[in-house]
Amino acid sequence: MHGALSNGLPGLGTSGNRIVSLATGEAVFLRGVNRSGLEYAGPDEQGFLSGASLSRSEIEVITRTWRANILRLPFNQDFVLRGRTGRSGEEYQQALDQVISWASSFGAYTLLDLQWLDADRIYGGDRNFVAPLPNLDSIELWTTLARRYNDEPAVLYDLFNEPHDRLDDDPFPLNKEDGTTHPPNQRKVTMKEWQPWARRLTAAIRAEIPAALIFIAGTNWAYDLRGMPMDLENVVYSTHVYANKGDNWPEAFGNLSQTIPVFVGEFGGHDTPSDLDFGRRLTQYMQQLNLGWAAWSWSDQPYLVSRYAATAFGDLVRRQLISE
Repeated sequence: MHGALSNGLPGLGTSGNRIVSLATGEAVFLRGVNRSGLEYAGPDEQGFLSGASLSRSEIEVITRTWRANILRLPFNQDFVLRGRTGRSGEEYQQALDQVISWASSFGAYTLLDLQWLDADRIYGGDRNFVAPLPNLDSIELWTTLARRYNDEPAVLYDLFNEPHDRLDDDPFPLNKEDGTTHPPNQRKVTMKEWQPWARRLTAAIRAEIPAALIFIAGTNWAYDLRGMPMDLENVVYSTHVYANKGDNWPEAFGNLSQTIPVFVGEFGGHDTPSDLDFGRRLTQYMQQLNLGWAAWSWSDQPYLVSRYAATAFGDLVRRQLISE
């Protein structure tokens, strides 16, 4: 793309526990929202963006009105590689191109988040489409996207959404990075199972973009970063923080943020007193540690907006964005 999608945004790297601009060396604090939809919405007659009700005007509100400088964009691996319902993988990739270009034109980076492997396989629970670990197609996926965006500094890479233990009714064995599977009765996903995948997917991206800024999630649905860091350069460690995880934030991710770059890739809540209290405490904690973050979600529960207006939790997020 030769930078055409990035609209002049500088490349980012890491220094100590901070994300920095490669142009100036100054710290860059990335704060924004998740815009979900492309991971599950098939195309309508106008294509993938229309199918996900995703438009330029919406991105403009997120970036200019809410002042987000990062858009975390969950996507579907199978759609990238094979397309969906008569639309090709190239058409889906063009939809990603468009969102990246819209966001960067308003000064925001796009964090590509491998959220779903496909829209067909259910990993137990109440229609849980989030796999515990990647599969071999994930290597092809990141090679494909890294090759496509190798000259696009506005694009950042979130390797895999939420490594987690297999649910009790998940019928599929855990995938190993060598193409085999773990024993059928194994359900735990620890750093031992996840980090070899993280290394292999990082290597796939770095083969195309040696300086790519890569985000690596923790275990326990991305919450727990204990066992990090890895001996990899230019890496940010991503935690997902929700009220049901408890309050052991220092142990799970906060203490690590003193020495390595930590980003809160997801947090969110409903308009209840307990969730709003959680949101206030967490945003204060993140501000205290100077953490970057992306709130969940602009377009899915728990909603940040409803009927074009901020929810109570969304207003908490919006006020935090505007004040920073």
